[in-house]
This record gives sequence, C-alpha cells and structure tokens, in this order.
Amino acid sequence: MDLLAFRDATALAGAIRQKRVSVAEVVAATQERIDQVNPKLNAYVTRVSPEEVLRQARQADAAIASGQPVGPLHGVPIAVKDDFETKGLRTTDGSKVLANYMPQRDATVVARLREAGAILMGKLNMHELAMGGTTNNPHYGATSNPWDVRRIPGGSSGGSAAATAAGLCFGSLGTDARGSVRLPAAICGLVGIRPTFGRVSRYGVIPLSWSFDTVGPIVRSAADAALFLTAMGGYDPLDPATYDVPPKLSLRGSVRGLRVGVPRNHFFDFIEPATEKLYRQAVDALAGLGVSLREVTVPQELEHIHPCYEAISRPEAAAYFENDVRARLADFGDDVRLGFLQGMTLSAVDYIQAQRVRRLVQVKMRAVFDEIDVMVTPILPAAAALKGQTSTTIGGRTVSNRFAISHFTLPFSLADLPSVAVPCGLSPEGMPQSIQIAGKPFQEATVLRLAAAYERVSGWGWQRPPM
Repeated sequence: MDLLAFRDATALAGAIRQKRVSVAEVVAATQERIDQVNPKLNAYVTRVSPEEVLRQARQADAAIASGQPVGPLHGVPIAVKDDFETKGLRTTDGSKVLANYMPQRDATVVARLREAGAILMGKLNMHELAMGGTTNNPHYGATSNPWDVRRIPGGSSGGSAAATAAGLCFGSLGTDARGSVRLPAAICGLVGIRPTFGRVSRYGVIPLSWSFDTVGPIVRSAADAALFLTAMGGYDPLDPATYDVPPKLSLRGSVRGLRVGVPRNHFFDFIEPATEKLYRQAVDALAGLGVSLREVTVPQELEHIHPCYEAISRPEAAAYFENDVRARLADFGDDVRLGFLQGMTLSAVDYIQAQRVRRLVQVKMRAVFDEIDVMVTPILPAAAALKGQTSTTIGGRTVSNRFAISHFTLPFSLADLPSVAVPCGLSPEGMPQSIQIAGKPFQEATVLRLAAAYERVSGWGWQRPPM
C-alpha cells in the first residue's frame, strides 16, 4: 500500500469513511514504513505494540462496517511528542530522569484525539525537556531531517516533524513556547500551528514554561491543522487556563480583501537573500489571491525578545524541576544543566521586569493588528542547520543557532498571537523553506484559511522528502 497516495490526514480519513481503504491496511503499511525508515531518522523512541495497534485497527474497521458513527480522525495513525502523558506508555520528556515514567492517564489532547478516532502509533523524540531547537538528544540520540539526514529536524518537537514528513504517521503533536511546533514544521516542509494560549488544553503535558507553553499539531496541510485543532481544542476543566471558545474551525470563505501586513523591520535584519526571495515570491502569490497588502512597522521592543524569553522560561522550568535539579543535576544534558543553573540564579526582579517587557511587546504587537487581519513574515533566516552546527553566519554577522532559529517566531510567542508555518519552496541546498502567517487572538480560522489559499496556488505543501 502506498501511503503517499494520500496527501494528508484529511484525505486519508475520507478514504477510510468511504471504505476505499481499511484501517488495518493503513496501520500495517504505517508499521512497515516505521520499521524501514525510523532507523535512519530516530524519530520514534517508544512504540505501541504491533498487536495492540492492529487490535485497534480491526475495531475501527468493524465500526465502519456496522455503520456506527465515527469521529473525524477515525483510523488515522498519529504519534505524539514524548512530553505528552499516555496511559500505560512511557513518557520520558526526552530525559534520563524520566526514563521509566509510566503515566496512569492520557493528556487531555491525547484523549480527545483518541475519541476522534485517531490511532496512536507511539511517542516521538524531542530536545531534552523541550529546552532547545535541535532534537540532538544526549539520552535517546539525535533525530535526523528526512530531507537531508546530515541536518537537524528542528526542535524541540523534531521527532514529530521528522515522523510526519517521512510518512511514519499522518499527523503529530508538539509543544510550542518560543517556536517548537512552527520551527520543526518549517524545517521539515510541513504545516505547524501555535494556537492562542488557552485554546488547547495542556493538562497532562509536562511543562517547560507554564506561561508560554502551547500545544499544536504538526501536519501536512492547513486542512489537517483545522481538523486536529477542532478535535483537540476547547475548554477543559482540568486546565483552568483554557477558554470556552467554539473548537470548530472552518476554512470556508474567500480571502479576497483580507488585510495582510508585510513588516518593514525586524524580520529582515538577519536573513539569507535566497530565503528572503522565496518569502517575497510568496507575498506576490498572496497578492494574486486578491488580498490587500499593507506595510507595517513592528515595535522596536522586539530587540529585547531573546533575554525577555530566557528570563521568564528558564526560572519557570527550574521551578517545575526544582527537586530533580537539586538531586540529579548531573543526569541532565549540558545545555539543559546550563539552562537550569541560569533559571536558579535569575532573581525575582529579573523575572518581573521580563514580564513587564513581555506585556509591552504584547500590547504594541497587538496594536499593529488594529489595521490588519493577518501578518505574513519569514519564519527562519536560512535553511536547516547541519548537525553539530552551533552558530549561523549571514552577511558577515554571526549569531548562535538558538538566536537564529527563534528570531522570527518569538515575537508572536510573546504577543500570544496564533501563527502557522506554511511551506513556500526549497533553498539552494534543497531544504524546505516556509512563511509564517500570524493573526489576532483566537482567529486561527482566518490564519489557516489564508494558509490553505496559499497552498492551493503554490503547490509546495504537497512535496515530500526523497526518502
């Protein structure tokens, strides 16, 4: 069975409902694909047993055969990042410290995807504790990019992106604080959305930064993103930060006349010419759809986003893992140890001042959206870094990869604006490149409607890695 015959999870779910393919066939082909390809990528760290997956597949086929009502993701193979709790299936959070943790519950989003009919294939590799952007994990090994195994898949949800891009599942979940859904999706040629804080429950998700963490899907299309968000979103009494907003997202409607902001500043101070060229071509394509392009200026305070984020996220991470930091610091990887030490030594004054800067960025960024409906920006300054590469040089300026990889996503994390990565072409090295579309709070439908319209005219979203 050719899994790549189905463009995305939306198409596969439709074929299953129409009995054009059985769930057992899909699951068997996915298992075979994992067996063949995962040794090259190291995307999965824990798998559900083949017998259990096949049992669920047969149940799903029986439900279809008997005419029972089925969910929107009925029979679709999925996988989740290893910081989502899964009942009876180990959840390591990419850490040696949690190597034997066996949850007694499912995270709310995992439970909701199961209720929608999805079949969980396993858990996916990640940057340790979600505290980095490479998925070069010292305990479970590095994950490779399916477009070029010499390169990183991004992080911290790198396993989720690698598995989805390579056809080892039809969609996955990641967590996004500074960009950890959008960035690996962009690096692996996929669609990944960070929703508004509070749209999706985080109950049962091991936190990195409680005030930044969001949960989002890494999938193959904007339609898939809407499908997954609808299934997993909405109010959850177990997560008091969630909002009672309608979870259903519709992509129907024209984008003609949509006010699209094109930034003048920040997003072009450090970017490869080839990457900027693809971005400009994407903006031209959007103009051809009849949107109204408007140049906008983003606030100068964005120059403070990196220290602001670190001064908030690192103390929050250190607070959650405080007992382990004090008792087992040597069991963490080098970059995580450094992050914890920084988090433990930053003062309350540092944390509060950073929160003040964050609020200022939020107010000023949201004010920009008074005159526009969405903003379209580059999402990365260059193609995916090589494994082991620690810095990026563009135009004679060298910055750390941590800075480079999140320079364009952090503004929307701090402002808490929904934003999505959408493929827009290939770099000269043959690596995926993407644009970022951001919108107003809880306007995920508008963001994804424009993403879907762009997919239709660009065609880039349907390309797959040569693996």
